[in-house]
Amino acid sequence: MFLSAVSGGLVALGLIATASRVGSAFYAFGLVLLPTLTFIGLMTFQRVLQSGIEDHGYAVRISQLRAFYFDQVPQLTTYLPRVPAQERIVARGLSEGRFQGFLTTAGMVAVVTSVLIGGSTGLLASVLSRHSLAITLAVGGVVAAAGLAGLTEYQRRSWMTAEDS
Repeated sequence: MFLSAVSGGLVALGLIATASRVGSAFYAFGLVLLPTLTFIGLMTFQRVLQSGIEDHGYAVRISQLRAFYFDQVPQLTTYLPRVPAQERIVARGLSEGRFQGFLTTAGMVAVVTSVLIGGSTGLLASVLSRHSLAITLAVGGVVAAAGLAGLTEYQRRSWMTAEDS
């Protein structure tokens, strides 16, 4: 739903740009649309992060239950290959490296949301700087990079907290 909203919003922004010849209607629409999409992105990020952490907890419990079955009914090994418990659990977490977070749904949403944050502030900077391209790109790029750094660090800390508990 988030990506559909972003896609539809950007198409609408493009249509407004064409219809208004990038006039004041474009800036007004963009300054309402992009922050709204950013908010939706932040809420989506939080929810998919929660879902990923919950899924990890379920996978750990399933792994533990499977180990219990192997201990109680060793005949299952002919039907289900036995995997050491530490390998089953580590494979599902984010402890494999700093960039592992980008391979999650929350990581993908963080990237798109960071671009929206940068676009929102870049558009605002464009209006405030009387359409200076250099200022627009610098402000938008710095804010997008800071947003991505903040979201990925938040995700990393959330996973660390979940794995410690």
